[in-house]
Amino acid sequence: MTAAVVGVDIGGTKTAAALVGPGGEVLERREVSTPARSGPKAVLDAAAGLAADLLGAAGAGPVGVGTAGTVDPATGSIRYATDSLPGWTGAPVAEALAARLGREVRVINDVNAAALGECWAGAGRNRAHVLLAAVGTGLGGAIVRNGRVEAGARGAAGEVGHLPAPGADRLRCGCGRYGHLEAIASGTGLAAAYAIATGTRVTGRAVADRAAAGDEVARQVVDRAGSVLGAALAGLVALLDPAAVLVAGGAAGALLPAASAAYAAELPAGWADVPLLPAALGADAVVVGAARLALEQTE
Repeated sequence: MTAAVVGVDIGGTKTAAALVGPGGEVLERREVSTPARSGPKAVLDAAAGLAADLLGAAGAGPVGVGTAGTVDPATGSIRYATDSLPGWTGAPVAEALAARLGREVRVINDVNAAALGECWAGAGRNRAHVLLAAVGTGLGGAIVRNGRVEAGARGAAGEVGHLPAPGADRLRCGCGRYGHLEAIASGTGLAAAYAIATGTRVTGRAVADRAAAGDEVARQVVDRAGSVLGAALAGLVALLDPAAVLVAGGAAGALLPAASAAYAAELPAGWADVPLLPAALGADAVVVGAARLALEQTE
């Protein structure tokens, strides 16, 4: 593996592309706001434009893409997506970008891409089996075994957010149901729980900031969310037997202290050596993982 490769990250808010070196290092990066409200064609045009700017410095192999939504592993199209990308369900991402770029394109869910990136060049480096939880506006998950993502039958394996969770019965998950882990251990969950407790509506990030500044209710909301997340991850360790558990995403820092304590308390003795670690690549995780996906076919 000697040539650089292009990885793309298509999200509801921003789209990024990066030229990634043979060790997983980001050599160049481009980013624009995702034109989500203009429809899938505009989103694909934006992604292709960013990637095209970098292809001249890349090798001749495929382009990798990590995108919001559930990806059909056989076709690279979107099986399901939320309203963060209107009309994205059914989008033929691999086919459409290949036509625009004149390259083969490999597509994966963005959380799965982040897990690949972390296992290649981040906190999961040199670990063959990893479980990653991505705590942002929602809660996503991914499983990597022997350096490859476990896709499952529908491309959605590892979605930890829809596990039943104590304390979430009054909180609505992004799927529309109540009582799920995402409904409590996510930015949306923090905001909803704080609104129920105080009658004040702020963002999940604001709840985390208020907790750090000494707001007692906000601290209780954050600690409860972290504790529930940590306990759930400890249970999943016994089910999945990973070498490490990684926590990524914008809300990870706020939840990790309580999550780490609950994880240690609930972890079965047979898995006491499985660490809970913060992810390391930050905003580059998806583009690095997408690049790794592109390289899989050439190795």
